[in-house]
Amino acid sequence: MSHVDFPYRIDARGGTARTDENDYVRDLIEQLLFTAPGERVNRPDFGSAVMQLVFAPNNETLAATTESTVKAALQQWIADVAEVETIRVTSDDTKLQLEVSYRVKRSGERRTTRLERAL
Repeated sequence: MSHVDFPYRIDARGGTARTDENDYVRDLIEQLLFTAPGERVNRPDFGSAVMQLVFAPNNETLAATTESTVKAALQQWIADVAEVETIRVTSDDTKLQLEVSYRVKRSGERRTTRLERAL
């Protein structure tokens, strides 16, 4: 099964670019984690507060809270396509790094996605 690729783009033949199931799940995770709640008009509860991490003090309590919040958001929004196994969040002065390990339900494949955003 193919899905619309993210970010949206036109392929070499002039049509909407498509992607496979595994890349699609990774794209969903990226969209969810880097979308702030309230950013989407018709889905105000979609997203996570992960981008606010860089403005908070970096300590173990914050990291644990953030990981559980992110896991809850992922389970709410992508539970039908993937099962989240572990999440690791790190931040420094200039970037935010996320590592999400999950199992794609359709294929059973275990994957780890590393996402990074410069701030």
